[in-house]
Amino acid sequence: MVLSILLIAIILLATSIWFARIWQRQALEAFINTLEFAARASEIETHALQDASNLPPPVRRYLSHALGAHRRRLRLAHYTQEGELRSSASSKRWMKFTASQVIAPMRTEFIWNARVVALPLFHLGVRDSLIAGRGAGQVTLLSAIPVGSAGGNMEMHSGALHRFLAEAVWYPTALLPSAKLRWDTIDDRRALATLSDGDIAVSLEFRFNERDEVEGIYTPARWGSFDGGYKQLPWQGSFARYTQREGILVPAQGDVAWFEDGEWRTVWRGTILDATLEFE
Repeated sequence: MVLSILLIAIILLATSIWFARIWQRQALEAFINTLEFAARASEIETHALQDASNLPPPVRRYLSHALGAHRRRLRLAHYTQEGELRSSASSKRWMKFTASQVIAPMRTEFIWNARVVALPLFHLGVRDSLIAGRGAGQVTLLSAIPVGSAGGNMEMHSGALHRFLAEAVWYPTALLPSAKLRWDTIDDRRALATLSDGDIAVSLEFRFNERDEVEGIYTPARWGSFDGGYKQLPWQGSFARYTQREGILVPAQGDVAWFEDGEWRTVWRGTILDATLEFE
């Protein structure tokens, strides 16, 4: 009798998780479909590279190098990734992940959905997004049962906008000057990008190497979640192994780190596996 009751309980639990996972997948698909529809329906502000004479020299060289003959803006970018991440800068434990990301560069929007292996046969679904100026995050147990979420505050919105700007090296037409984005010169290997979205604005220092590639980004203050609250800390990223993707040059690898307790602590490192780019 006890074994029968236990078996029934296991079946009911497995069935509940299965239905919850289906619901979560359908909700994600609807979320992505809405983003893609809006991106394809949007007017695209055009800026030709030959009209960018006022850009800082390293930015002008980088855009010419990365975009080549392209004069069309990206409407959508889809990437798949794999790598490792830590749940916080203070954690010593690295967890493997696979992820897919869809970005609408000209709408300043993205959805990142990851499967993070926490234990053998046990994973977490992690979703980060920036939609209509609002940053949000969600964690689900086995990609089914919600166990945490965040959003609706300025800190999340600003942090997500910083992430969008840093990752623009994977959709570099977003780094062309526009009503939202401006560049300021620092020196011949560095320039400051400022991105505005609604009432939030963030800035990042872009660092360029001798091959006219973005080799890193840096800010002295990005909002993040630490010890149950939000605070601003220095944040940086680096990029490597540039390769051609549908006619534009993007890095294959990247990592990001927070500066906490007197040292840089890497929290994410990943590799691009595949990309699909949709131009205007």
